[in-house]
Amino acid sequence: MPDLRSVDEHLASILAATTPSPAVELPLLDALDLAAAEDVVATIRLPRFDNSAMDGYAVHSADVAAAADRAPVTLPVIGEIGAGQAESGVHDLPPGSAAKIMTGAPMPAGADTVVPYEWTDRGATEVTITRAAAPRQHVRFAGEDVATGDLVVEAGTALGPRHLGLLASLGRPSVLVRPRPRVLVVSTGSELRDPGEELDADSIYDGNSYLLSGSVRRAGGVASRVGLVPDRPQAFLDALAERLPETDVVVTSGGISMGDYDVVKEALLSVGTVWFGGLAMQPGKPQGFGHLVTPDAPGRRVPFFALPGNPVSSYLSFEVFVRPALRRMLGLTPETRRPVTARLTHAVTSPPGRRQFLRGVVTVGPDGTTVTEVEPVGGSGSHLVGDLAASDALIVVPEDVTAVAAGERVTVIRLDQD
Repeated sequence: MPDLRSVDEHLASILAATTPSPAVELPLLDALDLAAAEDVVATIRLPRFDNSAMDGYAVHSADVAAAADRAPVTLPVIGEIGAGQAESGVHDLPPGSAAKIMTGAPMPAGADTVVPYEWTDRGATEVTITRAAAPRQHVRFAGEDVATGDLVVEAGTALGPRHLGLLASLGRPSVLVRPRPRVLVVSTGSELRDPGEELDADSIYDGNSYLLSGSVRRAGGVASRVGLVPDRPQAFLDALAERLPETDVVVTSGGISMGDYDVVKEALLSVGTVWFGGLAMQPGKPQGFGHLVTPDAPGRRVPFFALPGNPVSSYLSFEVFVRPALRRMLGLTPETRRPVTARLTHAVTSPPGRRQFLRGVVTVGPDGTTVTEVEPVGGSGSHLVGDLAASDALIVVPEDVTAVAAGERVTVIRLDQD
């Protein structure tokens, strides 16, 4: 029996051959959830100018220092300042006067505080103020949020809505990011049918391409699902050739074991750029990885992942090997999910020399985040897609462990969290 490659060795070889995608400039909304490929420095300050934080009256604080319910202060109102109406507003405020001001409007020169409407009689030509306002109260000062030259987004930051709002506020209509990889998902097998079609006596519905396409989208890529490919090498090669020029990554499922109809291996072994072999893992032993060259651009190498055909094996292989590569292309960290430990509720066994990935359901503690225990779901069979759907975690049993008793702590990978 040939030596099996370890899980860690295979992942390391994949990541060593994977580099971040070349950066592109995208409009802000198209950059959501992508990694910034540049350090963004503020070219303006926020706020841009001193402005009112309340609807009220701009005044000199010394003029209203003694204001109280029983000793109100009355000041003449010399004008009104609205947001975005600087030309018609009050630019200078003499001592002993007030200017009506709206939220966001620029403070007039000389004024150092704002008296909210609630502390006044809301007079138009003169205003009676019944409460003192301290200096700088209810004023947003220029640059107190962001100063010119501040680093506001570091390269590698996954851009969320709050980052987009900040960049837009700084006047940036676009940003340099790592684009979403275009992933071609191919299911092979003459027995496969699309959901909704009639089944023959020996046919099954294709769940893998939906499972993998959904995983690609969840990982941040753009999935392109190919129609079902029969067990004919030329049909497989034709499907690749047609789509490869517009593809950044290829992911296939099925056709890589030791059978007579393993179309992926048969079609690509002669190419010599894809490794096929076994890994010391269960499920997911048969694997393939390499690169394909596009006919229109000989120097361009497209990563190629050949995953097993059984749905659980295919999904686990995506999680362990493909997802980290996509995140590296996207410039996102962490590339692999952060493992945690939890108490095992039921005893499990594992074959010697294999890293086993069992499906499980976690229980979270009172804090809502800490995993306290994990319960195995279903068996170890690689066809148990119902159990896979019911799980939310993987229980990892190391290669040198053949049994884990109930109550022991195990390594857990949560499937819906980084």
